[in-house]
Amino acid sequence: MNLNEICNTRESVRDFATTPIESGKLAYILEAARLAPSACNRQPYRIMVLESPQARAKVGGIVTRFAWIQQAPVQILICVDHSQEWVRSLDGKHHGDIDAAIVAEHICLAATEQGLGTCWICSFDTKAMAEAFSLPENLEPVILLPLGYPGYEGQRAKTRKPLEQIVEKL
Repeated sequence: MNLNEICNTRESVRDFATTPIESGKLAYILEAARLAPSACNRQPYRIMVLESPQARAKVGGIVTRFAWIQQAPVQILICVDHSQEWVRSLDGKHHGDIDAAIVAEHICLAATEQGLGTCWICSFDTKAMAEAFSLPENLEPVILLPLGYPGYEGQRAKTRKPLEQIVEKL
């Protein structure tokens, strides 16, 4: 698949098969994450691969409104390391969340290429997640990505605005 085909195929999967993820595919996806760009190449994130039943149960106890997350055989928790993030001097804007978002989308696109599905989850109690995994104060959990094979065949319809509604040429 070329990049536009991967982008068109990528969707938010909310129904996962329990099929384990092959180690080679997981390694490929994590390498794509490692290669993601970041502000000033600081790479201010920690990527936690949650595979054990204990780790996944901790997430399930925190993200209770999305029970389907527990179907995924792997959950990836992306944390911003605030002690490492670049801060723009002109206005003090912190770029850790932006860098984490780039990493997350690299993971999502690589997963799609490998026939796996993901879904961005940002609606969770970050403090409870940090406590559950005994994270130091400088690490803030910001994105959770359940990862696995979709539990259904085919692709759902995708709605996107036409280019003329989102692109302005000056």
